Amino acid sequence: MLRVEKSITAMNDKAGYFTGFLVLPLILVVVYEVIMRYLFNAPTVWAFEATTLIYGSHFMLGLAYTYSHNGHVAIDIFESRLEFRPRTILRIVVNVVLFIPTVGLLSTWGVVYATTSWKNWELASTSWAPPLYPFKTIMAIGFILMFLQGIAKLISDIHSLRQQDQ
Repeated sequence: MLRVEKSITAMNDKAGYFTGFLVLPLILVVVYEVIMRYLFNAPTVWAFEATTLIYGSHFMLGLAYTYSHNGHVAIDIFESRLEFRPRTILRIVVNVVLFIPTVGLLSTWGVVYATTSWKNWELASTSWAPPLYPFKTIMAIGFILMFLQGIAKLISDIHSLRQQDQ
């Protein structure tokens, strides 16, 4: 099971690493828009939407990486006061009762959402009208990666609990 946990975490580390490079086209689009708008008084119709789509992709694909490195906001007032064993048991219970069902449903409905978008060849309802189906697919992938990382965290917590018992 630890091999599964390490494989999932390694996959999400790689995805997070490559997702970080999405900042580069984001910067290019923003700089281009600022130059066109303020130097040439010729704003684009596509730049704002492109930045939203690029940043949304960056955000969704970075979810699991951030979770694997404990980077999400957490309220650990209760957890920090607990000893190792009860804290680990609490993490396992919260993961099984809240995290996995919630992110599992988000993953499932994300796939449905993306599939529907592909079936309809969905376009944005703006004058630029970029295709939305690739971005809805990225959203589904982000939720799936997050779900898998939740499974990896669960395996890790169960393993650490067993290690302490020995």
